[in-house]
Amino acid sequence: MGKRVLDVGNCVPDHAAIRRMLESGFGAEVLQAHGLDDTLAALQAGSIDLVLVNRKLDQDYSDGLDIIKRVKRDPQLGAVPMMLVTNYPEHQAAAVAEGAEYGFGKLELSKPETRERLVKVLGEPARSSP
Repeated sequence: MGKRVLDVGNCVPDHAAIRRMLESGFGAEVLQAHGLDDTLAALQAGSIDLVLVNRKLDQDYSDGLDIIKRVKRDPQLGAVPMMLVTNYPEHQAAAVAEGAEYGFGKLELSKPETRERLVKVLGEPARSSP
């Protein structure tokens, strides 16, 4: 069974790009959430292997770091790996300080460093037999 990734707060084009990268590169199933409430509901409903949170949520432009803080402080959910989606190192550092893994920016989807960061959380994708 493939890994499950929850993508939070990205607009339709960005969600599609992230989903394509995770499906093709990792065989992951990618779910979408838009804010704190549906993020918490998705985490409570089933096994999520990674949560990606946009720095500024598309629905209301609120700070995605607030979702990371809230989830990381929850005793039942805090162990789920999370990454902030942003191109800004200072925001990545703030997310790491809250317990997230160092994430990546939308401009970095095809970079080897992004794949390396994702492999640390998702593992190498299963290879199908010919």
